[in-house]
Amino acid sequence: MHGTLAQNAGLLDAVRAGMDTITGMDCAVCVPFPYLAQTQQKLSGSAVRWGAQNVHQLDKGAYTGEVSAEMLRDFGSSYVIVGHSERRAYYAETSHLVAEKFLAAQQSGLTPILCVGETLEQRESGITEAVVGEQLDALIQLGGAQVLRNAVVAYEPVWAIGTGKTASAAQAQAVHAFIRGKVASRDGQIASGLCILYGGSVKANNAAELFAMPDIDGGLIGGASLVADEFLAICRAGQV
Repeated sequence: MHGTLAQNAGLLDAVRAGMDTITGMDCAVCVPFPYLAQTQQKLSGSAVRWGAQNVHQLDKGAYTGEVSAEMLRDFGSSYVIVGHSERRAYYAETSHLVAEKFLAAQQSGLTPILCVGETLEQRESGITEAVVGEQLDALIQLGGAQVLRNAVVAYEPVWAIGTGKTASAAQAQAVHAFIRGKVASRDGQIASGLCILYGGSVKANNAAELFAMPDIDGGLIGGASLVADEFLAICRAGQV
């Protein structure tokens, strides 16, 4: 929950200009609902796509304060984040609800970015794969593995976000490999083409090492995305 119209203007202009010199990668920004119109105006015609940070699971109805996927499409959105760790923790979003949001977004033509990840307590208890597996299974059970064909998965270890703790590239790779392997057990072709992002405090000084891992396809950038130079440095680390 960051940004103002004035702050956003400078950030979006800088990202748009900087991305003109970066090739071989996809880039998108997901912004709070009130700033979708500004983002559309600033980024239209550029290589940078945009989207939102949440969506409702139904397409319409008496759900005051909620925003549907079709509403996001009205502002040219391409992506929407579902199941972010903060949504799961602070708003008690279950894996089933997240799966419903994922499918609603996809059925409206958006590319959902499904966030999965474990807390520090869960990692220290040795149940990382069980937790991440359950979050994936909820979606696969509701929509089938084929829904991951046009989607993105983001692994965000909750214990490595804003805590001072850092996941090593090897730790991140291990979970990414687990995710890809789990999807491969259902459909190898979908698994091989699945984009899996890492979202555990990616910064300019660790992006290259993370992105060099075989199953890490990019980053879901948090705080570093609020500083144009830092964000663009991360994007350059992801060039192929």
